Amino acid sequence: MFRLFAYPRTSTLVRVCLIVAFASLPVALIIKSRQEVPEIVEAPTEAVEESSVSTLPDFDAITNIDMKKEAFFTYFHHFIEAENERILAMREKLLSYSAVLEHGGDLSAIEQETLASISSQYRMQDSELATSDLLGELLVRVDIIPASLALAQAATESAWGTSRFAREGNNIFGQWCFDEGCGLVPGRRADDKSHEVKAFASVDASIRAYYRNLNTNPSYEYLRELRAQMRMKGKPLDSRTLAQGLLRYSERGHVYIAELHDIIRINDLLSLDQNS
Repeated sequence: MFRLFAYPRTSTLVRVCLIVAFASLPVALIIKSRQEVPEIVEAPTEAVEESSVSTLPDFDAITNIDMKKEAFFTYFHHFIEAENERILAMREKLLSYSAVLEHGGDLSAIEQETLASISSQYRMQDSELATSDLLGELLVRVDIIPASLALAQAATESAWGTSRFAREGNNIFGQWCFDEGCGLVPGRRADDKSHEVKAFASVDASIRAYYRNLNTNPSYEYLRELRAQMRMKGKPLDSRTLAQGLLRYSERGHVYIAELHDIIRINDLLSLDQNS
């Protein structure tokens, strides 16, 4: 086939078609390979190998600020909504289990196994609570983070997707780890500190770890209490109020909360809270 390029009587049209065909082949192979990559649902505990590459778009290449923001929110909203939907499905199961017990029934063997799995995911596996009480506590934990709040945190923690930790470690929310080699060493880390910024195998692994952190870490118990109160009153989840439960997320405290409020307001992120 390559001889056609050199053959003097080959028409210009044929040559152009051949060039387009060869140029399109790598793109087609890339698209096919991306379609065949299995979904990664859990973040690994070990550090990502040096050969791993970030799956983030190159937000730094977008010079127009408004376009960069739009690209950022569009990209991450997909991941956040997917995680919210996954958690809501899990929450619906727990609500159905509670209804069974309230009506004097018993959970089936499969339901008990599912409950044990959810308890483990949300760090309640060693609880000695009665099943009804365990379900009550899990329903406080197994719940969504409104997209507006998650997106605001993602923006400030990742410097709009351009930070070193986001680009090299898919770490969108600035989460730390404390085992040597578990992530990336901060350039300004004090000599008496040993933490690293965790590296994740994928963006969705980082987002899932963020949700698990807010839903299980004792530091964010107040956020979960605020959310549970809204649920009990039948009110939609309010990101601006829930942000008050994130005082311990940053050393900046109330200044950090004010920044989240500004990002939510300026970018009209409340309009994205469809599942709350």
